[in-house]
Amino acid sequence: MGRAFEQFSNRRSSGRVCDSRGRVADTTPFDVVLHRTLSTPRLHTLPNGLRIVALPMPWRQTASLSVFVRTGSLHETRAQNGISHVVEHMAFKGTATRDCQRINLDAERLGAEVNAHTDKDHTAFHIEGLPHDLPTFVAQIADIVRHSTFPADELERERQVIQHEFTEFDEDPVTIAFDLFDKASYGDQHPAGRPVIGNRANIKRFTRDDLLAYVQQQYTACNVVVAAAGPVDEAALIAATERAFGDMPRGEPNTVPPPEWHGGVKLRRLSGSAQCQIVLGFAAPPLADDAHLADVLAAALLGEGMSSPLLDEIRERRGLAYQVGCSADVYPLASQFVIDGATEPAQAEAFITEVARLLRQHAEHIDEEGLTRARNQISVRALRALEQPAKRMEVAAQELFTFGRLREPGEWLARLKAVDAAQVQRVFQRMLASRAAVGLAGSVPAKLKDRAAELYAV
Repeated sequence: MGRAFEQFSNRRSSGRVCDSRGRVADTTPFDVVLHRTLSTPRLHTLPNGLRIVALPMPWRQTASLSVFVRTGSLHETRAQNGISHVVEHMAFKGTATRDCQRINLDAERLGAEVNAHTDKDHTAFHIEGLPHDLPTFVAQIADIVRHSTFPADELERERQVIQHEFTEFDEDPVTIAFDLFDKASYGDQHPAGRPVIGNRANIKRFTRDDLLAYVQQQYTACNVVVAAAGPVDEAALIAATERAFGDMPRGEPNTVPPPEWHGGVKLRRLSGSAQCQIVLGFAAPPLADDAHLADVLAAALLGEGMSSPLLDEIRERRGLAYQVGCSADVYPLASQFVIDGATEPAQAEAFITEVARLLRQHAEHIDEEGLTRARNQISVRALRALEQPAKRMEVAAQELFTFGRLREPGEWLARLKAVDAAQVQRVFQRMLASRAAVGLAGSVPAKLKDRAAELYAV
């Protein structure tokens, strides 16, 4: 489903955690480290419902600002699929008072970098620069978010840019396999099963009026979080946000019903592809359900690090793939337990067979040493993430959108530590008793779909 928001979960493309050999470990309890090194986030809510989060990181020399809007491909109808992404692209093409060149120049003359992204459940606009320019950054991003005019001539040009994105994605087996996996997971009736980029027909059809209507409906104050991280002057941040967003209409929360899990196998063969990209997985509990903690731990146990059973068996012992990974992709609506990898077509059947064996093995027995490794890896990954301004702002926004409050980092960790081997074992047992979703792309062997259906009850 795109990028997971859970602050300590292992995302699909996360890097490996490496140790520092030969050094004495700091045995200070992790929750103590968190409170010793991280200042408490500060939350302020405007009368119109917009939330402001200050995340003090006084040791940094730059300040980061992000404006998160609770709207993405999950909030689109079938006819709208892709419009959130188009709005994000077009937001930099001109406002009521600035053209595209001026938008870029206003940021760059301050040495700042501006960016944006669209995901399944949110759209975000970012800027990073010197701390004393933070009030200016708020005004600049607010102008983009609130006053974009979506010029018709720019829209025509941007259609061509997005068509190039489609071409790039159409040639990428990894992107295709994950899109197929999402479609297998949720079908195409629920927006969770549709890609963020949308489809070519919709992109060609969208008009300027379509974009303006979508923004008017979705970009409302109760669906916006303004977050800043670094050496933040909280009073200046609040004052600047009140000036820029104080008269934004409150609106109603953008809500979506959770999707039903479907399961099944979807495949797409690509000419010229030398490998078979495999993504398979199972339904997992959503972010608000503490049961997801066992899935996060189970994913780290199975597939995080070179010593994990998944990498040890698939890559090191059997040579079935160079890249293989496992993650619990945790979202507010619904989550996925995901295993993915790329292999030679001749080894694809052996790959999915070995994965099935490892799942059965963990459903029968959980290795306590491996569980300790997994807990420690999650703890290290958590601390590293909390040192990153972009990650902290993203997590804060998702917590406000999901829980209506900011959680203490130690709160999540304490609940994770309470998860025992029996709970993790039940995750694997649950998966084996359920219907898997499988996405296959690239050079897919003729019999692989049938073998996947046989192994994973699809």
